[in-house]
Amino acid sequence: MRIATWNVNSVRTRKLRVVDFLVEADIDVGLLQETKCTDEQFPIEEFEAAGYEVFHWGLNQWNGVAIVSRRGLSHGEVGFAGMPGFDKHGVDPQPEARAVSATVGDMRLWSVYVPNGRGLHDPHMAYKLSWLDALGHAMADYSRQYPDIQTLVGGDFNVAPRPEDVGDPDFIEGVSTHISPEERGALASLLSTAELYDLVRPLVPEGFTYFDYKQGKFRKNHGIRIDFLFGGQAVADSVLAASIERDQRTGEQPSDHVPVVVELDEGEEDFDAPMVF
Repeated sequence: MRIATWNVNSVRTRKLRVVDFLVEADIDVGLLQETKCTDEQFPIEEFEAAGYEVFHWGLNQWNGVAIVSRRGLSHGEVGFAGMPGFDKHGVDPQPEARAVSATVGDMRLWSVYVPNGRGLHDPHMAYKLSWLDALGHAMADYSRQYPDIQTLVGGDFNVAPRPEDVGDPDFIEGVSTHISPEERGALASLLSTAELYDLVRPLVPEGFTYFDYKQGKFRKNHGIRIDFLFGGQAVADSVLAASIERDQRTGEQPSDHVPVVVELDEGEEDFDAPMVF
């Protein structure tokens, strides 16, 4: 099974590019973030024409997450137990479309778009940290409730866990978000709580997943690695290959993020799903 995560930065703007990538890269399940549309606005016809079932959650022109699968989907859920909402004044926190999950075969997959944080002392940072904490506990609770179901989560985590994940000199220790000890600690705590492992780093130790559109960041390789695929031990043990699809940052109207892909050994003959072109 081939699984990809990709912050597409507007699925309506890049619908054909996204579908083309899924088909050409032979992706079975795509975890998409920042779709930037409501459920009614999602270009479902293009995905279905290529053989993908869609589960999407979008409330407005911000955020938005989806799982698309040519293996079928079941038990789709928006958000997760204990997911915080946000209101900058703290008066009426509202849920944001930042997480969906669904079951594909014997695996529970999550697509998440972690809050940005905005600034080290911004109310959005406290929201980000509490969001990561709640996600870790929700995933751990799910695994305890369904111990025979494997777990995989992918998305834009808006955290660069290690110094080598930062190639953009504009990210400065003690000044910038995404690299603070608090954010890195929150992500590490999530992985520990949910017993998750990085599925890509052991095979792809270098490479960034986000390049700002400004100042020739991509050409200079001034990127940052904030998009990840994490899985439980059984999933981690089944990884055959992984890649960061850097070339997707080139061409017409690219997202500022690139896809991250893993291939998992299912212990049986390859799934032979017909693709529709």
